[in-house]
Amino acid sequence: MVRLELPDLLKCSPHGERVKRILEAALQAADPATAVQRFLQRQGERLYVADRTYDLSTFRRVLLLGVGKASVAMARAAAKILGDRLSAGLVIVKEGYESPAWGDLEEAALEEKVAILTAAHPIPDRRGLQAAQRLSQVLQSAADEDLLVCLLSGGGSALLTLPLEGLSLEDLQALTALLLASGATIHEINCVRKHLERLKGGRLAQLAARAHLVSLILSDVVGDPLEVIASGPTTPDPTTFDDAWAVLERYGLLEQAPRRVIQVLKSGRSGKIPETPKPGEAFFERVQNVIVANNYLAAQAALRQAQVEGFHSLLLTTFLQGEARQAGRFLAAVARQITTYGQPLPRPACLVAGGETTVTLQGDGRGGRNQELALAAVQDLEGLPDIALVTLATDGGDGPTEAAGAAVSGETMARARAMGLHPQNFLKRNDSYHFFKHLGDLLITGPTGTNVNDLALVLAF
Repeated sequence: MVRLELPDLLKCSPHGERVKRILEAALQAADPATAVQRFLQRQGERLYVADRTYDLSTFRRVLLLGVGKASVAMARAAAKILGDRLSAGLVIVKEGYESPAWGDLEEAALEEKVAILTAAHPIPDRRGLQAAQRLSQVLQSAADEDLLVCLLSGGGSALLTLPLEGLSLEDLQALTALLLASGATIHEINCVRKHLERLKGGRLAQLAARAHLVSLILSDVVGDPLEVIASGPTTPDPTTFDDAWAVLERYGLLEQAPRRVIQVLKSGRSGKIPETPKPGEAFFERVQNVIVANNYLAAQAALRQAQVEGFHSLLLTTFLQGEARQAGRFLAAVARQITTYGQPLPRPACLVAGGETTVTLQGDGRGGRNQELALAAVQDLEGLPDIALVTLATDGGDGPTEAAGAAVSGETMARARAMGLHPQNFLKRNDSYHFFKHLGDLLITGPTGTNVNDLALVLAF
C-alpha cells in the first residue's frame, strides 16, 4: 500500500483523512497487479487474455517483457499467473521504482527467471540503452513457437531507448531535454521519438514478427491512444517522418536539435530510411493489445470514495490538457463557482479532473506540472472559505522532484504573504516545488508503482 503523506494544510484540517482516503482509492484502482489480473487468467494450459484464448501447450517458450514505471508490479502478477510455463523475463523500470523483493517461495522461484534492469527517466541514460539492446536480442531470438507477453506502462519511452543507425544516446538525450522544455505534448514528443529509434512505433512488434505477442498496457496518455503510450512499440504507427519534422518546426527546434537528428529526419522524409510500420502490416495480426488500466478508472474510484466520505461528487473530465497554469486557474474558477452559486454541486462537494497538462519552461526553478497547476490557483482561491485544490501525479513523481503534487486552500495566499512568498515570482521561475516546500504543502507518496496520468480534486467542505 502507498504511504501517502498529506500536505500540512490537510494534516491540520478535520477533513484531511477523508481526502487521503479518496486519493488512496484512486491509486489502488490503478494498481498494476490488480489490472493485470483482471485481463490475464490461466486455467491449466489455457491462457485467457481479455477476449482471446491461447493454448500454452502449443508454445515452446513463454517470455515476459516489461517496460515502464509500473512494469515490475505488472511482471510480478503476470509471472505468478504464468507460473511453470514462464521461460524467462526481462523488465526495464525507472530507478527507484523497483518493487521490494518477491515474497513467498513461489514468487522467489519466478524472480530468478525475470531480470529486472533499471534506467533513468525522463532523460534516457546509458543503462536504458544497454537494457534496450538486451531486450532487442530477446526479440530477435523469438520464433513461431514463442509467446511474448509484453507489459507496457508510462515512462516506457525514456526507458526503452535504442537509436537508429547514425544517432547516439547523447543526440537523443539533448533532443529529449529540448522537447520537454518546449511545451510539446506527449503525442508530439513521442511522434519524434518513434522516428529516431528502433523499438518504438510498432518496431518492437516488427522485430518479433515471427512470434505471437500479447501486450498489456497501463495507459498514461489522455484518451488511451495505443500508438502514443510508451511510444507505441507494439501497435501500428499512423505518424510519419514529415509529422516528426513538423513538431520540431512548430516549436522552433530545427536549429537547436542535434545535427545528426536533423540528418536522420531528412533521410526519412526523402525515403532513404523506412517508415515506421503502418496499419495493415501482416505481422500485426499476431499481436493483441489490451488496455488494462487508465486515468478514467482511477477517477471513477476517487468519485466512489468521495461519495462514501459524504461528498457530492462529479467527474469534470479525464481530458484535462494544455498549460498547467491555465488549468490551475480554470479549476480555481470552478471552486469559486461552488462558493458563489453552489454549482455545479452543492457543498460538501468533490469534483475530479484527470488528464495531463504541460509546462513550457521559462525559468530555472524546480517543479512539475501538478505543482505548477496548484501554484497557478493560489491567487484565484484567495479568501474562499473551506475550499481546497489537491493535485496528484499517480506515479508519485511530479517532474524531477520527490513530490507527487501539492495542495492549496483559500488561506494559502495569506500564509505565503506572511512568509514573504509571492506566487507570481515562483511561477515566472517555474519554481513551484520550493514555493510549496516552504509552506509544507507538497503531497508526498513516494513511487506508487503505477502511472495513469494526473488527478486533481476540487473540494468544498
